[in-house]
Amino acid sequence: MKASKGIVGTLFNIIGIGSLVALSACAQPVAETPTANVPSTTVPPVTPTPTATIATQNLAELAKSAASQGQFKTLIQAVQAAGLTEQLAAPGPYTVFAPTDAAFSALPKGTLDQLLQPPNKQQLVKLLSYHVIPGGITSQQLTSGEVKTVEGSPVKITVDRASNSITVNNAKVSQPDIPASNGIVHVVDQVLLPPDFSASLNTTPKPR
Repeated sequence: MKASKGIVGTLFNIIGIGSLVALSACAQPVAETPTANVPSTTVPPVTPTPTATIATQNLAELAKSAASQGQFKTLIQAVQAAGLTEQLAAPGPYTVFAPTDAAFSALPKGTLDQLLQPPNKQQLVKLLSYHVIPGGITSQQLTSGEVKTVEGSPVKITVDRASNSITVNNAKVSQPDIPASNGIVHVVDQVLLPPDFSASLNTTPKPR
């Protein structure tokens, strides 16, 4: 389980990086001001390099950036409840299928609340691990078939190049290829549930 915790910590790390990439895209182009004696010439815009931005950020800054952008709030809350916030230095690369807040909201009523209960901590770790596969795999490198997750159970990936769509189990990839220093994020519109996952949840807190 220690290995799973360290690896799943990568998920939190990568999401923060994805927010930084979005921020870097907002930088303004730089233009050279022509002089009176030289014909007017515009210097091409200077595009920020996401990798350079990522490399200068420590893990605490990445986490803070993700939270401040207001994205993946539920996923971050789940990572915190699972006790994985200190496990941000996991080796990579890894590929993460990151559910949106709307995806968590679509879970059966009460499921999320149960997951966040202390007695279900190990099940929460299991759930997060099911969203991570080894290797940094881009959308162009993904192929149809089953791929084993860090949790141990496989996910079924379906790639349709004709319609330019990718599904993981029944979840659609809504935003592919968010780069990170230790992997790649593909945003999905549903939470991926490991086999027989719901049946393993504790519906009431255990007495201490």
